[in-house]
Amino acid sequence: MTLPAVHTAASTTAEEALRPAGALDPAAEPPLTPDLVRGALELEPTARGVLPHRLPAWARAQNTDGQLAMAEAQPSGVRLAFRTRSTAVALETLPTKRVYVGAPPRPDGLYDLVVDGRLVDRASASGGNTLTLDMAAGTAETVPGPPGTVRFAELAAGVKDIEIWLPHNEAAELLALRTDAPVEPLPESGRRVWLHHGSSISHGSDAASPSTTWPALAAAQGGVELVNLGLGGAALLDPFTARTLRDTPADLISVKIGINLVNADLMRLRAFTPAVHGFLDTIREGHPATPLLVVTPILCPIHERTPGPCAPDFSEIAEGRIKFKAVGDPAEVAAGKLTLSVIRDELTRIVRQRAAGDPHLHLLDGRELYGEADHAELPLPDELHPDAATHRRMGERFAALAFAPDGPFATRP
Repeated sequence: MTLPAVHTAASTTAEEALRPAGALDPAAEPPLTPDLVRGALELEPTARGVLPHRLPAWARAQNTDGQLAMAEAQPSGVRLAFRTRSTAVALETLPTKRVYVGAPPRPDGLYDLVVDGRLVDRASASGGNTLTLDMAAGTAETVPGPPGTVRFAELAAGVKDIEIWLPHNEAAELLALRTDAPVEPLPESGRRVWLHHGSSISHGSDAASPSTTWPALAAAQGGVELVNLGLGGAALLDPFTARTLRDTPADLISVKIGINLVNADLMRLRAFTPAVHGFLDTIREGHPATPLLVVTPILCPIHERTPGPCAPDFSEIAEGRIKFKAVGDPAEVAAGKLTLSVIRDELTRIVRQRAAGDPHLHLLDGRELYGEADHAELPLPDELHPDAATHRRMGERFAALAFAPDGPFATRP
């Protein structure tokens, strides 16, 4: 697939951003209301606009983890969606860009423009706040910055359905949407809603762009509406996450469990088993008969038989990235420490046990999405996260497995 070139929009006024495409229509500045936004669970009003969230306020109030707070505010899977005749679109936004001490600069987050279901352009916004993270010291500092405007011009004339996928890897406060013709919310498509929860891999770490994370690609191929609760570093069986899944309307649900529990060295097997049962019990309180797919971890050699924690290895910066290493002791597995192999075996046992009374509960071995042969061909560049090509492969495989006629997410009469 040939991807559109990336261009960066400077911090300009909306009038300047749209001037090359024609005069700005004063009536074509729709308020950024929930009916224009898909994939977010809440829009928080700010002094200048709205901030999309993927966890509701009550859940955020129960969280004390800075990593989770950062991850849920990064709008993976969130997109503006509207119908218009406009030939130009400008989105004024205030991004929050991350800088890691000791690591090479990160590229700016991307905004994907999808017109009538086809990715036609992508851009990034300059400016924005800067969040500096020192992983060794465990500190974070935010420096305010100016907003930027992402502009897409020379769009085809006539009525069209537009989606602007927000960056999956940086927060984006939405300040204004401006066009040269009125917009209206997209009508209901009738497509099923797929609610997915997972780790940074589901969040989209190292994907090429927001509409090409593996869940976004799988959703497009499966013909479903995605709500992505992939939370980088924070898929930790938190009860408030389970209650969020319980309370979110969905026709299909999947939960990808494992890697973050090993990364964080958060619990041992004795706690893991009842925590998984409790997580699934809570989801079932709100979705008693919804197809529910439990996905075990994909292959990650550093943690297959070595427990966590996982730590950055600053001594092995290769090709502009920090690598990761497992620093746990394999001898402690006998005492209950978790590895990916242990988690896969236990999840398989749990799902088989529960499926005896729950015909809508299913299991997918994550190594069917990315396994030994895939690792030989497409190794994990930082030892932990798949690259863009692997995201595409995982999305295609998930769609082929889950949405197949005999798959757990098949359309049934």
